[in-house]
Formats: sequence, C-alpha cells, structure tokens
Amino acid sequence: MRGLAMLEGDMSDIEGVYEDLDADVSLEEFREAVEAKVEQMGGLADAETAAMLVAHEVGESEVSGVADIEPGMEEAKFLAKVVDVGELRTFERDGEDEDGRVANVEVADETGAIRAAFWDEHAVAAVEELEEGQVLRIKGRPKDGFSGVEVSVDEVEIDEDAEIDVQVGDTHRIEELTLGLSNVNLVGKLLETGSVRTFDRDDGSEGRVSNLTLGDPTGRLRVTLWDEQADRAAELEPGTAVEVVDGYVRERDGDIELHVGERGAVEETDGDVEYVPRSEPIESLEIGQTVDVAGVVRSADPKRTFDRDDGSEGQVRNVRLQDATGDIRVALWGEKADVDLGPGDEVAFGDVEIQEGWRDDLEASAGWRSTVTVLDGEVEDDPEGEAGLAAFAGGTDAGGTDGAENGGADDGVDDGHAEGERIEFTGVVVQAGDPVVLDDGKETMSVETGADVGLGEEVTARGVVRDGRLDADDVL
Repeated sequence: MRGLAMLEGDMSDIEGVYEDLDADVSLEEFREAVEAKVEQMGGLADAETAAMLVAHEVGESEVSGVADIEPGMEEAKFLAKVVDVGELRTFERDGEDEDGRVANVEVADETGAIRAAFWDEHAVAAVEELEEGQVLRIKGRPKDGFSGVEVSVDEVEIDEDAEIDVQVGDTHRIEELTLGLSNVNLVGKLLETGSVRTFDRDDGSEGRVSNLTLGDPTGRLRVTLWDEQADRAAELEPGTAVEVVDGYVRERDGDIELHVGERGAVEETDGDVEYVPRSEPIESLEIGQTVDVAGVVRSADPKRTFDRDDGSEGQVRNVRLQDATGDIRVALWGEKADVDLGPGDEVAFGDVEIQEGWRDDLEASAGWRSTVTVLDGEVEDDPEGEAGLAAFAGGTDAGGTDGAENGGADDGVDDGHAEGERIEFTGVVVQAGDPVVLDDGKETMSVETGADVGLGEEVTARGVVRDGRLDADDVL
C-alpha cells in the first residue's frame, strides 16, 4: 500500500518521464510497469527512479524496424505485417507426455522480414486467426534460426489502425530481397548452372546441394538448391526463364542468396526475362577489386589440371577478354573451366577478383562465387561513360580487330594482313593447341605450326598469311 500511495503522490514525475519516452507503450501500461518496479525493489526507489528504470528497459527492447532485431537482444518489441502463415506442426518434448506445437509466421516491415515462432496454444490461434496483410504488435525473444534471425513470440496483438507499406503475395524482384525473407516467389533468367555435390550431415545422412545463378532487370542472384531440388541444376538450360517458388533468403560471405528446400521448387516458365549485365571498363580495373567485366573472347587456352595440396585435382582455363578500352586475361577455376567459350564469343563475367598476373599484368580470377554468362545481346551502356561490350562491338579499338564484323571467325588476325603476305609476328603463347594463338598486347595471331610451344612462352613466328591465319615455316 505504501508503494501505491507513493505512486499517487508522484504521478507528475511518472508522466514527465513518460513524455520523454520514445517507445510504443501507453501511459496506463507505463504506470503499471512503474508500480511493479517499485514493489519489486521493496521501497528502495521512489516513483521517478522506478519510472526511469522502466523507461530504460522499454527503450532497450523497442526497435525501429525488423532490420534492427538481433539475436543477442533479451527482448524485442516491434510492428510488422503478416506475409505468410505457416502450417501447424507437432513435436515430441523430452520427458513430457504431451506433444509441443509450433507455427511459423512470416512478418515484414519496410526494413526487412523475419520469422515469428508461435508455440503451443498460441500456435493454434495463429493458424486459425491470423491472415496475410494484418499488422501485428509483437513482443518476443530474438534468436538465431535456420534461415536467419527469428523471434520466439511471447505476446502479440492485432493493430487495426497501423499501416505498413509491404506488398503481400507478389512475385519479388532481386533488388527487393532482404535477409530473413521467406515464401519468396521470383522469376528470372537462368544465367548459369552448377553440378550436384554431396555432403555428410551431423546425423549421418547424406545431403545434396547445387547452385544456379539468376538475373532479372534489377540484378543477379545466386540460388542454392537442397536435396531433392538439387537435380534441377542439371535439368535446366541456361538462357531459359524460370520461377523460384517458396524460397527463403540467407546470407553467405556478406551476400544474400535465395535457398530452395523441400517446400520450394524451380520450374521453367513462359516468356522472356530481361537481364542486362553491367560491367566495368577493363582499362579502369585495379588489383583487389571484385567486379563484373564483359566483352569479346579474343583467345581461349586449353583446360589444364593440377594437384592441390590436399591431394585433390583442380582445373583451370585461361581466356583473354577484350572490350573497347583494353583486354585482360580471365582465369576460370573449377567448374568454370568447363564452360564452352571460344574466340568471338560475347561473355560477361560476374564477381571476378582482379589480381596481379603474369609479367605484372592484371588478371581476373573467376572462382566459385563468380558467374560466366554467354550473352545473346549487348551489355547495358553506362551513363557515366564506362565502356563495355556494346561499345566494343560498335567499332575497332586501337590496334585490335573489329569484333562486330569478324565475330571471331579469323581467330583474331588483323584485317591489315593481306592474303599471301609474308609477315613476322612476336607474341606470348596464350593458346598452345591447334592452332597456336600468340598475343603481343595489341592483337592476337592464329598460327598454324607443328612447333612445340608452351603457355606463357614468348615466340616469333614467320610465314605467310593463308585463309586468315599465319602459316608459319619458322617459329623461334
């Protein structure tokens, strides 16, 4: 009674603290919390002190948006719209006769999406009463879940007056995806497929996984397929339009990916999806960058295999790529080395790492995170004047071949060499097969020769130009 009387005497102090509180809680709820705090402390704190303690606790748990919710928080209070209501599932609890029940509800606001887990009787009520589009006022405990951060719900109520600008039930675009989002439907152009890989789970079972790369007008995205869905990577052809159904967004190495599990699917769909890759001009590249580059393949080396330190076998293939501003060697590692590329092909390489290469030249390394897309159209013109494939295909760069007219048919031999002309050409061996291809930094030369030459070796070939190639009678 003493605590309640003290509260009544210091009501103005409580209201003063409440007015400075930036949190979504009513004055009545705040007063009740202050009263409980005074009783909890056994009269050791007056009303104003208790009000300040409660204000701090409330402020700690109130978040401005879903994106601010983190696993280390003891409690989070937030508003979010129902995007999807999952099924009611039951499970056995250790040492208890009665099964537990859980239902996952996908909620979102303008900052992102998160999964809210409802338990037992609350799970039943969620499945029976919640509908897509409702706005909920949620209080719960954040934790790390399988598909990112999720909230175990303690209290929830429907707020019929609040409005949140989140579209429900629409097909997403790549640029709209945020970490934690699930029940994602997305249509894209299939840019690249990977092989199926197996792995051992902690429970001893074998898992299977594969990857796709999709593009749409807003960007490019890596898609990970699990178990039964993994086979779709081998069944679909690059260039086709596909729809991902019921995917969920996760993070890997700082990038978001779309994952497809047992509830999801990847299917071919009618129509075309526009994907226009953007690229950095080759002349502007610097060591340490991870960028997209595009252009025309000038030459392509044979695939080489090598032994890794762990005893496994790796493979790599080098191609030389040219745009309107210059050219660069691109090293294709692992599965990327199997992509069918040859002189004259228009191609875009995504997320390649620029490194120091042979003879202090720059080299682009295409690893597991990179994409290789053989193009059927032009690269998007850059408003800042950055030149890509579109500019290269429109004319001849200094000392190079006209990629638009030749289309690679002459394997890079300059149009200035007349049929039957005897010439001498010095360059580095960038293709050691049949034919040998030499590169002098300005142009490539396809050479017919039986000489034994190695990749990276600088040689001089002398001979006569026949059918667009140098028929060499002497290689030094």
